[in-house]
Amino acid sequence: MCRNIKTLYNFDSPVTEVEIREASLQFVRKISGFNKPSKVNDKVFNQAVEKIATDSQKFLNSLVTVRQPRNREIEAQRARTRAAKRFGMS
Repeated sequence: MCRNIKTLYNFDSPVTEVEIREASLQFVRKISGFNKPSKVNDKVFNQAVEKIATDSQKFLNSLVTVRQPRNREIEAQRARTRAAKRFGMS
């Protein structure tokens, strides 16, 4: 679906509000087809981003796991390795 939306749950440094908002913005952009909405749609676009961000924060706060938190640096390196393999970069 949205390659730019990253997993935000269960990291050793908890997700920030900024990360949640950025993921929410990417989601709304994807489903609306707008990178930047027109002035007439700007208000509802931003309301959707804020609503999704708020609901996402509540959702993430309510999840429970027994798994150890992941390390952001290790996960970022894994993503770089997958991208290099996928796109043939060295």
